[in-house]
Amino acid sequence: MRKSKNENSGAPLRPTASAGALSAALELDGLTRRYGEREALANVSLSLAAGRTLVVFGPNGAGKTTLLRVLATLLRPHAGSVRVLGSELPDQSWAIRGRVGMLAHEPLLYRELTARENLRFHARLHGVAEARIGELLAALAIDKRANEPLRALSRGMVQRVAVARCVLHDPELLLLDEPYANLDPAAVELVAPLIGAGSSRTRVICSHDPSGGLAEADAVLGLRGGQVALWRDAADVSSDEIAELYR
Repeated sequence: MRKSKNENSGAPLRPTASAGALSAALELDGLTRRYGEREALANVSLSLAAGRTLVVFGPNGAGKTTLLRVLATLLRPHAGSVRVLGSELPDQSWAIRGRVGMLAHEPLLYRELTARENLRFHARLHGVAEARIGELLAALAIDKRANEPLRALSRGMVQRVAVARCVLHDPELLLLDEPYANLDPAAVELVAPLIGAGSSRTRVICSHDPSGGLAEADAVLGLRGGQVALWRDAADVSSDEIAELYR
């Protein structure tokens, strides 16, 4: 059961996700990332224990996707320190790439290849056996269309293939950008065991859905203009506070 809000805690930007005895999966201290003169992320600091879920809210352009790309080693920080799964970025990026799965806004798949061929390509990169591909195709109910090119599949089916690619190598950390986009309720039920709370993985989820996002979260990060506007235990955050980020 979630804790009630403690009005005397005096530290609304220090959720218990950063203070427990569990080892930290993520540790950011003053993370700054610029595009030219514009700071996409400015002095972002947080810590997230292994096995917990951080949900990131904020309007378009707030820095959510940039944060995911830094954590995925796709972008280098310009200032501050970033530690992911015990490794310092960017110097030790090589040590975590096989331990992280990213589901981006774009599916990161080849449209001219079939679903099976796409998964085989990524399986070779990670040394994953063919049996794992078949297992995921069946679990996500795309096995009957696995030999069709992606360009012939619906957006929802492509999203399912992207989910399969994301978890193919059994990553410890999932970086998920609007993971349920384009999925109907039946498809959400299929992907939930792989990327939902029951997966027992550490997760960072970018979301625009206050109620759905809060239901998934242990901790909440609100970004606005690249800066931290909210950083607190999910138990102590209301939907109204999240809605305020978008005003």
